[in-house]
Amino acid sequence: MKNIIVTALVLFSFIQFSEAQVYEYETVTVIESIVPNGLGRSRMISVNDKRDYKEFTSTQTEEDSKRNKSDRSDIRVKGFDETKLLNFYNLGGIRFQNIAANDAIVTSKINTMAEEGWELAFVNSGVESFGGKGDGNGIYVTRYIFKRIKQ
Repeated sequence: MKNIIVTALVLFSFIQFSEAQVYEYETVTVIESIVPNGLGRSRMISVNDKRDYKEFTSTQTEEDSKRNKSDRSDIRVKGFDETKLLNFYNLGGIRFQNIAANDAIVTSKINTMAEEGWELAFVNSGVESFGGKGDGNGIYVTRYIFKRIKQ
């Protein structure tokens, strides 16, 4: 009897772990302006509409690339959430209160997604700025990639 129970448990464990888990992913992008005087726009963007990249992908040859220009208007997404954030700078310079406020809002989004079963998988960030003499223009972009087991 013990052998049957042990065999059944081993088989059940093998069947359970042999199924590959399939994940779905979600991206949240945070854009924080470093344009002085409060002239920039800082936002957190999360998409509601779905797109299949295959619909917008083609294999090109040199001749095709000269001849074909794709219509990008079909790629545009109009269903998304846009959360306002504060800019890093104002007339007085760097506003640390603004940075703290943005952190609180981004943390709130991360916590909400965690409550919905999403796990933060990757964070990718970058900065765009000319950086030349007297240039205060640019943006920080941070992408938060979440995953959860596909239902």
